[in-house]
Amino acid sequence: MAAPSAPRPPRPRKEPQPLVIPRSAAEEQRLRLERLMRNPEKTVPIPEKLNEWAPRPPPEFVRDVMGSSAGAGSGEFHVYRHLRRREYQRQDFMDAMAEKQRLDEEFQKKLERNKMIAEEQTAKRRRKRQKLKEKKLQAKKNKLEQKKQEKEPDQSQEQVSSEDDEEDSKEEEEKEDDAEEPSFVMGRG
Repeated sequence: MAAPSAPRPPRPRKEPQPLVIPRSAAEEQRLRLERLMRNPEKTVPIPEKLNEWAPRPPPEFVRDVMGSSAGAGSGEFHVYRHLRRREYQRQDFMDAMAEKQRLDEEFQKKLERNKMIAEEQTAKRRRKRQKLKEKKLQAKKNKLEQKKQEKEPDQSQEQVSSEDDEEDSKEEEEKEDDAEEPSFVMGRG
């Protein structure tokens, strides 16, 4: 026997936990979370997803072919029954897989259809927003043009008034030249 080495330090004693019986599923979950969070450094085992059960594939070569002839032994019935059960299981599994595949395809088609509908609605709303945006821009442009036109007539009126003054002075000169007054003057309204 080996020589005794230094005495081991005593193990830390766990605090006694009160016994709590969960009354509901939520309380049970809360207790589990509390137990996990007591020691956050401890790794939590997360179980891997179990592979789906698949039946054993049928044998490629069957050595003991059963016939329907009379004289089969009493033990053969159990072998036949076992093979029959296994074949029925395999067929049920294949039917279930086909149904699952059909449902998955339907689900994918439904997702695609919903996606297309959502894209169409989004495009429609985008066009509507773009239309409103263009309308606002057009209204803004029109407003700016109106302001420019309001400012321009003031300038054009000044030009017109200066032109009118020039025309008046010309008319006065003509009046002085002609003794007769014209019956109407163009440009005045």
